[in-house]
Amino acid sequence: MDPVTDSPRDTQLLSVVIPCYNEEEVIGETMKRMRAFCADLQDLDVELIFVDDGSRDRTRERLKEFAAEDPRIKLVGFARNFGHQIAVTAGIDAANGDAVVLIDADLQDPPEVVHQMIAKWREGYDVVYGTRTERPGESAFKLATARGFYRLLNQLSDVAIPLDTGDFRLMSRDVVDTLRAMPERDRFVRGMVSWVGFKQIALPYRRAERFAGESKYPLTKMLRFATDGILSFSTKPLQMSVALGMVCATISLLGIVYALVLRLFTNVWVEGWTALMIAVLFMGGVQLICVGVLGEYVGRIYNEIKNRPLYVVQEYFGFEKAGPAMSRSPVVVSR
Repeated sequence: MDPVTDSPRDTQLLSVVIPCYNEEEVIGETMKRMRAFCADLQDLDVELIFVDDGSRDRTRERLKEFAAEDPRIKLVGFARNFGHQIAVTAGIDAANGDAVVLIDADLQDPPEVVHQMIAKWREGYDVVYGTRTERPGESAFKLATARGFYRLLNQLSDVAIPLDTGDFRLMSRDVVDTLRAMPERDRFVRGMVSWVGFKQIALPYRRAERFAGESKYPLTKMLRFATDGILSFSTKPLQMSVALGMVCATISLLGIVYALVLRLFTNVWVEGWTALMIAVLFMGGVQLICVGVLGEYVGRIYNEIKNRPLYVVQEYFGFEKAGPAMSRSPVVVSR
């Protein structure tokens, strides 16, 4: 059934969601590869949903040109930059397909691998996620930090999240509908997909080098993304704060006993300024860390209770009159 019209389709529909941010240099090659991928699909209809995340270059203009020539191409244009995970969410909301594929515009995740994902979907899997076996073109620092992050996340998270995976994946309609029902603002899509369950399988693939342009995840964004991943799927940092506090309390108790012994049984009871300063600085540092962790959780509560729209769409381009399958934007203008 078509989610918008509730009318049966003769052929199943595959929606491919492609978030874009300042991808003018690569978007022509991306479109070429995506059209070649579509040409190889014999028994599936395809819609290509590009989400322009407030690009400052000519990415949106070029996408409109492509959409005017090809009815399979649709555009979701944000009013400003909302971030990669929100762009992915908007694409999922707009998708009408029986299955939805998430893939970035930089061609590091090869569109040709989607054929293998489709085969697994037809075998009955609801989620087919790509697992990176090689990541050429990335620095040793980025590789090491990414590897460490996923392993730390799995240690802290209450949900098992596959190692060395990104958002490159195929999801069935049941999974997509479940994701649409999840309203949280600090989104970590790959973790959310793991949380929903259903039948999931890994698909190993070799990641390619970026075709052109530069990474949209500098160190600061990577750290923020890692923080969202950990805090959105685990309360263990709070539990660790409690445990750390108990350790400090135990050390402090031992310090009190030591001070009393010196006072009562020795003549050395005026000295100890260095030890006192070390204790004060140590306790102060621990308290600041714990308050900071608590503040991150409180900040997320604050963001949720404001109840602002998750994203604001300036325009939908290439959609039918009925518009996208779903939108969380207060402004829905379809052209």
